[in-house]
Amino acid sequence: MLLAQISDLHIKRPGALAYRRVDTGAALARCVAALNALEPRPDAVIMTGDLVDQGDPEQYAHLKHLLAPLEIPYFLLVGNHDERAALRAAFPERVELHSGGEFVHYAVDVGPLRVIALDSLVPGRSAGTLCDARLAWLATQLDAARGKPTVVALHHPPFACGIGHMDALRLDQAAADRLAALVARHPNVERVICGHVHRPMFVRFGGTIASAVPAPAHQVRLDLREDAPSAFVMEAPAYALHRYDPATGIVTHHAYVDQADGPYPFYEPEGALID
Repeated sequence: MLLAQISDLHIKRPGALAYRRVDTGAALARCVAALNALEPRPDAVIMTGDLVDQGDPEQYAHLKHLLAPLEIPYFLLVGNHDERAALRAAFPERVELHSGGEFVHYAVDVGPLRVIALDSLVPGRSAGTLCDARLAWLATQLDAARGKPTVVALHHPPFACGIGHMDALRLDQAAADRLAALVARHPNVERVICGHVHRPMFVRFGGTIASAVPAPAHQVRLDLREDAPSAFVMEAPAYALHRYDPATGIVTHHAYVDQADGPYPFYEPEGALID
């Protein structure tokens, strides 16, 4: 089965540009078209937060409009740019968004996978956390999913990546340590997935692998100097495809939204390698 992941959509009001430069709405429209064109088609798409740019109701209405052509079931998470009440108001039909009380967290089955969506949002702050209540909820969900391959999804990376200005805004260390300890007690957790940094990243975490995904529009500049300035670049927009097979677990591919030149054959029609 295939679980697609996109993150950090940063949708503005219709016609508005992010940072006066990035047409995030057009970028999402291209991404939706690319996902619809995939063969085989993913079983679901999970969107790991920063769905809109300022948590504005009009931005969520535009997000819903842009997602309407998506022909694949999808699930939404909150990031630091999101606002819980406005998201819920825009998507009243999405039962999972309304089931977690104060927090937008839930657990769903996608084929053989159990997907646990966490809410790491701290209103008014860019950095994230997992409080006692959220961690207790996660512990209950992980216990209920014992023996079932599981993906834990959240917005903020629970690890340092070396991009200093983004590490200052990640999941706080105490919450990350507690999350790692919880995950380590459940060897059925195949992957912890996140967004926020607008870059592909992989790291060992809690006895499994944690990974992050590029964005469908702009990317954070890859600059590993400790004092690197906060900046973005218009690198190729991308998403992740998490392929699960019981024999191997999850294998993750990063795919690009825009069509590349090709494909071209490696072999001649009679079977010889093209020289």
